[in-house]
Amino acid sequence: MRERKSAGALQVFRRFWPLTRGDRRWLALIVVCVVVAALAETTSILIFADLTDHALNAGSLSAFWGPAAQWIGVAVLGAAVGYAGNSLAVWTAERFVLRLRAGVFRHVQGLPPHFFQKHRRGDLVERLTGDVEAIEQMVVSGVVGTASALFSAVFYAAAALWLRWDLALVTFLLAPLFLVAARRFSERIRSAARDERTADGAITSVVEESLGNIVLTQSYNRRHDEERRLDREARAWMRASVRGARASELYEQFVEVVETLCVLAVIGFGAWEISAGRMTLGELLAFAAFIGYLYPPIRNLGQLGLTLTAATAGAERIQEILNAEPAVTDPASPLPQWPVHGRIGFDGVSFRYPDAAAESLTDVSLTAGPGELVLVTGPSGAGKSTLSKLLLRFYDPSEGTVRLDGVPLTDIPLEFLRENVALLPQETLILHGTVRENIACGRPGASEREIRQAVVDAAAHDFIAALPEGYNTRIAPGTSALSGGQLQRIAIARAMLRDAPVLVLVLDEPTAGLDALAARRVMQPLRRLMADRTTIMITHDPALAPDADRILVVDGGRLVECGTHGELLARGGVYARLRSA
Repeated sequence: MRERKSAGALQVFRRFWPLTRGDRRWLALIVVCVVVAALAETTSILIFADLTDHALNAGSLSAFWGPAAQWIGVAVLGAAVGYAGNSLAVWTAERFVLRLRAGVFRHVQGLPPHFFQKHRRGDLVERLTGDVEAIEQMVVSGVVGTASALFSAVFYAAAALWLRWDLALVTFLLAPLFLVAARRFSERIRSAARDERTADGAITSVVEESLGNIVLTQSYNRRHDEERRLDREARAWMRASVRGARASELYEQFVEVVETLCVLAVIGFGAWEISAGRMTLGELLAFAAFIGYLYPPIRNLGQLGLTLTAATAGAERIQEILNAEPAVTDPASPLPQWPVHGRIGFDGVSFRYPDAAAESLTDVSLTAGPGELVLVTGPSGAGKSTLSKLLLRFYDPSEGTVRLDGVPLTDIPLEFLRENVALLPQETLILHGTVRENIACGRPGASEREIRQAVVDAAAHDFIAALPEGYNTRIAPGTSALSGGQLQRIAIARAMLRDAPVLVLVLDEPTAGLDALAARRVMQPLRRLMADRTTIMITHDPALAPDADRILVVDGGRLVECGTHGELLARGGVYARLRSA
């Protein structure tokens, strides 16, 4: 069991140690500072012994000045080196955290949608914050702490052996007690740390979900339910935290007692040696100081083991993210970029979501060309939105091929593909930032003139200009500063600015909840956006059906009908039943 734990910690260390590659020269310099500081401390104790024997015992003031000057010099040197080493250690540790968090975040952004459905958002936030810092404690602070404790222990032990090797060997026999105690407490602390980090993620999730659904919470009188949810997770965190703190504190108190016994034994034996004339007072005080200074580094090594054990729990949670594979990757030999015309083709496409019991799409074939509006409709859960996920290559088909201008999507770099396919989802996505920033994210680097033109085309300029700070007005998800129709027009302006040749609209009912005037203000820029583009619209809204060049009806994952609005109504099939429902 212990071998597996050690192997797990070593595996974690090996995985994340390469992230220190750019800072290893600084780590080496930190270790040098640690060595110099430990030597300075050792030298100070030896100077103290000399000062005691030759100045204090003899009552000689003249014998005081030389050792005192040396002691001050060594103390200043030790302080300067200690400050430099500690400051550099903090800087290096934070650089490691910055690099690790960026790497994990980069990996998370490439994971498929089903990964985020399986993990609570708040828990992922906790992993990117607290768990990342736990890995730093293992890889950077752990290395520095180990080096500091080892060198300090070696220097103090060597000095004690130099003063009285026989007495030193006896006291060294008690040192393994600290490491044995640490191993005994490690599993308790690891278990508590794992439970505490899981509870941390649960607390963050509850808070994030409650605040994100505050309208639901208030309108359905769910405040007490949400408070009970938070209380349940907070109590789980408290139990784990207290359990871990008790184990750590018990270890601390145990080693404190052992350390005190050792120092008292040394002083008692030294008093006997002094009475027999075999040891001076200065030597005894120096020896006791070395032993007193020796045990804390040894204790720190044991405590460091407990810290690494707790950090391993966080590292396991980060590794779970990093071990999750992206659903798609860039081709090994991507085709060169070309001026995209926007011809879309699905050839015998079938798809099943990971862990799903049945296929979402089965043998679907369709085409769409520039200037065409292809409307996809069907019952809820029929597989319509899966088409958009395959077209944007969130997933690859289980069978068949999706093509852009005749080129399989698997041969196209993801960035190039998504630059040429604009998505307007059902949910209006708003970022924390200004109105301008929310629109400009459609095409980073766009000029102010291009942004204003997109806003005018989306019929959004008038209401934006009327805002308190105009385009610089700050908005956020769930904002009440703008109406639903206004937010939709900001999303349309964003898509217009992107100016992609292929447009994918996932708009079940884009005018739902809007009055006639607001609906017209949304539909006019929406039709303007679709002009001259290859447009695939996934919707239930009957207002758009007459404008479609073709209507595709998906039912049970299969393409069951295809035709114009009038043709499908005349057939009296699935489409006609959906319209009459």
